[in-house]
Amino acid sequence: MTLDLFETSQMQWIVLLIAVDVVLGIVAAIVKKDFKFGHVGKFMKSGVIRYVLGFAVLTLAGQALPQLAFVVQVAFVLVAVALVASILRNLGKLGLPLPGGNWM
Repeated sequence: MTLDLFETSQMQWIVLLIAVDVVLGIVAAIVKKDFKFGHVGKFMKSGVIRYVLGFAVLTLAGQALPQLAFVVQVAFVLVAVALVASILRNLGKLGLPLPGGNWM
């Protein structure tokens, strides 16, 4: 296995969305005076490992079994939607008025 797996545009988007989510989460916690390094560590263990390594495993499975290639695309969309929802939640914590903000 090479590091080419982590150079795909899908993986780069996932990492970018995670980075934005982490930064916004930290800023929101600082603004609310609720920042704890333990929360960042917990997210890094659960969120980053789950999204990045889970997607990497699915990508490898899709490469090994071409019949499962569609699963990789579906997983990418689901991960991206989950990360965008988390980013929107963090923006809401910062006080940004979002239309329909009560649905999350």
